[in-house]
Amino acid sequence: MAGVDVVNVGDQDFDQQVLKSEQPVLVDFWATWCAPCRAIAPSVEALATEYRGKMKFTKMNIDDNQKTPQDYGIRSIPTLLVFKGGKVVDQIVGAVPRHKIEAAITKALS
Repeated sequence: MAGVDVVNVGDQDFDQQVLKSEQPVLVDFWATWCAPCRAIAPSVEALATEYRGKMKFTKMNIDDNQKTPQDYGIRSIPTLLVFKGGKVVDQIVGAVPRHKIEAAITKALS
């Protein structure tokens, strides 16, 4: 369920794809049954295209991958975590307007 500029990640490749990334990374923790997750997906995919080359966008299905969401204390979805240099620098919980997601991206890129 990821767009062309959004990479699906799992517990097994999270370290390589997210923590060791040269670029800041947005991780969208979601599930197929989550209506708010589906509601923000178009915004995340549009931003992924807009910020291609500057920031990496990933999605992690919490039903298929339970270790990483547990490690980061994901209690509700959608939760977006922004990583920079392997550390969480921002967190957004819930279906928020696109401008809130973009503000977190802009902050991570500055």
